[in-house]
Amino acid sequence: MKLNELAKGQSAIVTAINASKELRNRFSSFGLVKGVTIFTEGHSLAKKTMEIRINKTRIALRSSEAEKVEVA
Repeated sequence: MKLNELAKGQSAIVTAINASKELRNRFSSFGLVKGVTIFTEGHSLAKKTMEIRINKTRIALRSSEAEKVEVA
């Protein structure tokens, strides 16, 4: 399952990140790495962006970025 498929209030564990090195480095700087638990806080009305939480950090991601993250 991809991160952008999660509904508000759901949580999941990151199993893989299928992105360029630059995007993986950006995700890593947020704490978005393999094995971390992610909580979905919400989506924009058009579902172009989503807000996730990792521990106490809230992050907004584009749907195009979130679809590169596999979760279980």
